[in-house]
Amino acid sequence: MRIGLDMMGGDYAPQEAVKGVKLFLETVATKAHLVLLGDEQAIAPLLAAAQIPASDYTIVHAPQVIGMHEHPTKALKEKQQSSIAIGFHLLQNGKIDAFISAGNTGAMMVGTFYSIKSIEGVQRPTISTPVPREDGSFGLLLDVGINSDCKPENLVQFAILGSLYAKHILKRDNPTVGLLNIGEEEGKGNLLAQATYPLLKEHPQLNFTGNIEGRHIFSNKADVIVCEGFTGNVVLKMAESFHEIAVKRNIRDEYLDRFNFETYGGTPVLGVSQPVIIGHGISEAAAFKNMITLAQQMIESKLLEKIKESFNGKQS
Repeated sequence: MRIGLDMMGGDYAPQEAVKGVKLFLETVATKAHLVLLGDEQAIAPLLAAAQIPASDYTIVHAPQVIGMHEHPTKALKEKQQSSIAIGFHLLQNGKIDAFISAGNTGAMMVGTFYSIKSIEGVQRPTISTPVPREDGSFGLLLDVGINSDCKPENLVQFAILGSLYAKHILKRDNPTVGLLNIGEEEGKGNLLAQATYPLLKEHPQLNFTGNIEGRHIFSNKADVIVCEGFTGNVVLKMAESFHEIAVKRNIRDEYLDRFNFETYGGTPVLGVSQPVIIGHGISEAAAFKNMITLAQQMIESKLLEKIKESFNGKQS
């Protein structure tokens, strides 16, 4: 397998990206060959200094960089030699099997939707976040930002995508699904929640357990929690603040440490036909290492093939 990594994306690139590559190659059993995209003059000396075997990677020179605050569509159109644009070109043409970047999130989303396309039957691709649970495991929350307004059918599809991810990546047998709501009783919530509940309850592919209140998000009440992206993003940003507050107050707690985004690295775009993983702009070495690991897991588990099978004429 060939995993493409944008070496220029993120606030601490390319130094932290190089450290992440080294960490991955030293700690993860892998057959992956890394395709590193970026300014060769900038990254080659760093790779050599880190003593990373040249046989483990290939550099693809990308002289341009899309800045974090550039307009996504305009930047992709005008910077065809950027690391993000070249990465999507390689992915689209089968030269790499997955693409990772901690760069401009908007550019990554635009590139995904216009270069890779959605899996047939998927109305709206989604992004998720792992949720640290009290028992030491992770749950999954989706959508967390790219679908602020949704229809009930969208949430049902998020539940299917999340269930497949939980089963094949998080290794949950028959993962449970909960609907994020303001009460546990059926009939609670706004119009979206009320309309979504019976669809989830009746769906043959889902192990639906009912509504999940905010106080249950970090419990094991559901493996997959679905909501529209507005609510999901608020929950995500609030959860990330737990770790930030703990660090500022010099609180050392094993559970709170798991809210550090570095522990999972980035989020895959679920529902598109090739593995695309979007990292946090402030990613450091551990995050890059974990994003590469996730890409490898997605490829080895054939997750996208399983998603395609699930949506092959079965979902409206």
